[in-house]
Amino acid sequence: MTADGTKPAGLRQATWLSRPETQTVLRLLEQAGHQARVVGGSVRNALMGTAVKDIDIATTALPEETMRLARAAGFTAHPTGIEHGTVTIVVDHLPFEVTTLRRDIETFGRHARVTFTKDWAEDARRRDFTINALYCGRDGTLFDPLGGYPDLVARRVRFIGAPHDRIREDYLRILRFFRFFAEYGHGSPDPAGLAACAAMRSGIAHLSGERIRAELLRLLAAPRAIDAVAALIGADILDVEHLSFDQRAMGRLAAIEAGLGRAPDAVLRLAALLVTQPADARHLKERLRLSSAEADTLARVAGARPEDRGLDPEATDERHARAALYRSGTAAWDARGLVLWARSHADTEDAARRQRLALPERWPPPPLPVSGRDVLALGIAPGPGVGEVIRAFEAWWIAEDFPNDPARIAAGLAAAVATAGA
Repeated sequence: MTADGTKPAGLRQATWLSRPETQTVLRLLEQAGHQARVVGGSVRNALMGTAVKDIDIATTALPEETMRLARAAGFTAHPTGIEHGTVTIVVDHLPFEVTTLRRDIETFGRHARVTFTKDWAEDARRRDFTINALYCGRDGTLFDPLGGYPDLVARRVRFIGAPHDRIREDYLRILRFFRFFAEYGHGSPDPAGLAACAAMRSGIAHLSGERIRAELLRLLAAPRAIDAVAALIGADILDVEHLSFDQRAMGRLAAIEAGLGRAPDAVLRLAALLVTQPADARHLKERLRLSSAEADTLARVAGARPEDRGLDPEATDERHARAALYRSGTAAWDARGLVLWARSHADTEDAARRQRLALPERWPPPPLPVSGRDVLALGIAPGPGVGEVIRAFEAWWIAEDFPNDPARIAAGLAAAVATAGA
């Protein structure tokens, strides 16, 4: 029983816990006289009924002893963070991070100076949120030293101890508070945690762009991303300098994605929220250290383009839409189509918008049917004139709605030669 009388659920039937590899690692440590329990995300997610990915294990064994036991049993063991007590054991290609119980003496953002302990409550107190300080034994019995299970049942994201102290240890916990609320929270954010995050928001400026990016993109893809972003903005947490927020567009984009049966696209949601001009995309690329692909997505939706009319079924017919699609390319068509729809006044379930967005499925843009070699075959000398002819032909071909008849193409190319004056 927990402190408030709630009976914790067990995990005896959890597939990831009962699988031979997990049991092998836990039994290896226990048979040597040490205690070992699964901890953190896998326990939390299993209790919430969501997917379990990595399996982390906490143990009273010192890291050198953990490595010795693993290698003696014929398993691979890597000292992936041995100065902080972490060893990675690989059993049948499945990795387990095994960390010695510890308490942090000093913290430096992602890093800390630690001392090892055998006190499970002491290990739990160094963690960020109560729902992350849950452990379970090899038999599935839940161990809850800090009363995190009632918070999990209530879907309440709450800092362990004084929120200011947890945040001061690592300012990324401000964003993690909102991200965990977006992923697991119910109702409104915990008032004490929200107040501490707002009061200490200046610390975010000291975080690297990469760390902010990782948390923010996970937040934007989470089930309650809209509510979390509203809370972030309300607390004046996000530092976006001269960028302005468009919460309406982001909320509508989420509704459109759901209506289309699409998975949440965090980068497109970021674009809908913050990107209107190319300068916005460039700023976010630098501040968040976005990948090239992510930055390209933001750039695709920035600013106005002539092709945008083709995305609006009220402004153009499908023939003009095909021309716009050809000029923009399918990636930009999809990204801009979704964001412009979100920024429009069209219903988020608008059938005409849905059909226009799906144009590439009905009509994949064809490749240009002539090349420089075709132009040279007509006796045109190599040089700039070849490009002029191709551009003239392409303009004719688009205006004629992309004919594929060889005779018409030949005639169009001959006309292009004459038009270009080559």
